[in-house]
Amino acid sequence: MNVLLAGVVGSTAYGLAHQGSDIDVLGMFAAPTADLHGLHRPQESVVRYSPDSTFHEAGKAVRLILSSNPTASEILWLEEYQVSTPLGEELVALRGSLLSERGVRSAYLGYATQQLRKLLTREPEQAARAAKHARHLVRLLRQAEELHTTGRLTVRLADPDEVRRLGEWIAERPERAEPLLSRAESVLDGPGMLPQAPDEAAADAWLRRVRRAFYS
Repeated sequence: MNVLLAGVVGSTAYGLAHQGSDIDVLGMFAAPTADLHGLHRPQESVVRYSPDSTFHEAGKAVRLILSSNPTASEILWLEEYQVSTPLGEELVALRGSLLSERGVRSAYLGYATQQLRKLLTREPEQAARAAKHARHLVRLLRQAEELHTTGRLTVRLADPDEVRRLGEWIAERPERAEPLLSRAESVLDGPGMLPQAPDEAAADAWLRRVRRAFYS
């Protein structure tokens, strides 16, 4: 693969990893431009194991980022990268204009609501995973508020121990998460620093540079 950008994400990046936690890698790659014009298009995502890794083709990656997808967008805000190329760095430099107020509200609150739904409908034998879902919920809400109010995202949590404690507390009684959701909705309804819509023209220009670079 022509890897443009790759780094460790997930619990390790958040500061929530514990002994035995998986290492998760997220990356993006560029398919040879000629392959995009054939009858059979190249694979848009490549998933590997040991370590767990997901690589999205540049076109898919940028579409996910423009939708403010929390998982895909995370790669633009990492402190360190395993692979970083000039084209990858160009995309990182655009990160503030690729997200949007509407997209963050929809995507982040949507994902957080999914985590709450999992908590409310879990079976008794799934209790061990409940705290993990609750931690994700807390993290997503905090990230949404930070993005909305500052236009930036800090991937590593400032207080991972507090997030763990909140996760355990919410897992015991999932309805405790509802005030956190209400607060986040209120913050995201207020004035923010993100653009109303993502800069699709800048994303398109970047993707065209990628296609030129890998045309042969």
